[in-house]
Amino acid sequence: MRIDKMLSNSGIGSRKQIKTDARKGFIEVNGAIEKDSSRIIDTDRDTVKYMGETIKYTQFIYLMMNKPRGVVSATEDNYDKTVIDLLGNQEKFYKPFPVGRLDKDTEGLLLITNDGRLAHDLLSPKKHVDKTYYVEAAEEVTKDDVKAFEKGVILKGDNYKTLPAKLQIIESGYPSLCLVTIREGKFHQVKRMFNAINNEVTYLQRISMGTLNLDESLKTGEYRHLTEDEIKLLLTVPSGH
Repeated sequence: MRIDKMLSNSGIGSRKQIKTDARKGFIEVNGAIEKDSSRIIDTDRDTVKYMGETIKYTQFIYLMMNKPRGVVSATEDNYDKTVIDLLGNQEKFYKPFPVGRLDKDTEGLLLITNDGRLAHDLLSPKKHVDKTYYVEAAEEVTKDDVKAFEKGVILKGDNYKTLPAKLQIIESGYPSLCLVTIREGKFHQVKRMFNAINNEVTYLQRISMGTLNLDESLKTGEYRHLTEDEIKLLLTVPSGH
């Protein structure tokens, strides 16, 4: 790959700008200044530095965000701030998008990437990727509710019966604190499941999706790049169960 293409694709700047910067001696390849921005390099083997910073070429980016309330899970919106608006320009360059949606008032784990194939696999109904949520419910949650979730509940409105879900009671009372793991992604599913047992969700936070767990060090609105191990685990999405 040409140096100018590699740097341009990495969000450094336009090829014209990179050509000018190369002539100024801003680019190094394997420790030596390289003034020819059209030089072909091996992105896996060659080390490229731009103004002293090593640039690692990547085709895809994978970000974990702790989505805050009041922000929509979309690439653009005419009325509300989107999760993409919270990203820096270098991440925006890759034109990433959120994998699935969290409601506007829901917080927690959101994967943002430009890897369409991975997004398709994670969202495919055939794959049944587990998603776990921390839930605060207005009314008392009982063992009967746990059994109801295990069997699947009928959602009001469309009479859809959910797949078996795991409901774990952390603290029963008013409110009740729970963990819920579902294997599908119907519209407002967790809220509607609690509505089906005559309860109401007052706070909802996604804490895991497949192999990916929310980094507790991320404050709401913050994000970070996934580690290589996290990416490898995500790319081995199960074929369904």
